[in-house]
Amino acid sequence: MRIKLKKGKQKELILLAKGNSSWNELAKKLKIDTHYLSVEIKNEKRLLSEESYNNLCRIININFDKYIEDKLLDNWGRSKGGINSEGSTIKLKAPNYSEDLAEFVGAVLGDGNILSYKKGKKVGVYNINIAGDINKDRDYHVNYLKNKAKEIFDIEANEVIPKRRHERFLTIYSKELVEFFSQMGLIPGHKIKNQITIPDWILKNESYLKACLRGLIDTDGSIFRMSKRDYNLIRINFTNYNKKLLVDTRNAFIQLGFHPSNIINEHQIYLSRQNEISKYLKDIGFSNKKHIDRLNSIRSSVV
Repeated sequence: MRIKLKKGKQKELILLAKGNSSWNELAKKLKIDTHYLSVEIKNEKRLLSEESYNNLCRIININFDKYIEDKLLDNWGRSKGGINSEGSTIKLKAPNYSEDLAEFVGAVLGDGNILSYKKGKKVGVYNINIAGDINKDRDYHVNYLKNKAKEIFDIEANEVIPKRRHERFLTIYSKELVEFFSQMGLIPGHKIKNQITIPDWILKNESYLKACLRGLIDTDGSIFRMSKRDYNLIRINFTNYNKKLLVDTRNAFIQLGFHPSNIINEHQIYLSRQNEISKYLKDIGFSNKKHIDRLNSIRSSVV
């Protein structure tokens, strides 16, 4: 939902919230990109998301509801004028919150990165990348995530394989998509430094949360045999060096009735109760074929 305030009131609200702090400090509080806040939103080129609007009012402890002219559905990718005028950017399908979007967000949080770079008058570079193993993740990238990107955003993702490396990337080049992710709190730059994590709209909906966890495990998860004596005992691990995301992922599992381990070595949690492995396979499951193949190699049949 986008909040349309009377002309000049959006800028006033933002400047009141900024006060004597820096743009970077305010952007971190709102979990959006600094440039997007200080230029696009402050100058009223873009409307505030409902979440950002509520956070700004909370910061200044003043309700701006009397200045609201309209509440609109998210319509990013269809702005008028400036660098977003017709023909200057790819027009993207405006996505609704959904399980598919939540799962894609999980994949980006897990093994993705978001890049936004522009210097001077040079053409900016804006893309979202999801990394994986050059061979094991090919099916997941090409036959699953690429199709999901088309369904959700109506845009083609590109398969990128760097020379002399054993990685692959699924890459989407789009300024508007980067801005959309920024609005959700997934700001461009260093994921660990920025401590980006699961958006609130996902945390508040059980079906979205399950889909997001699937994306996280499909990218940053792994499956192990717990015992050499009993091939049926398996463990699902999740490894991530973003402490905020790791804590929130653990809490998400608890919210859904699981009993994950404590955080191990500051970067890992796992599920090991066999009844909860069954619950995971039934309620969440895998979309990444490499996990399905690994599971089938450990067990003759799914629990």
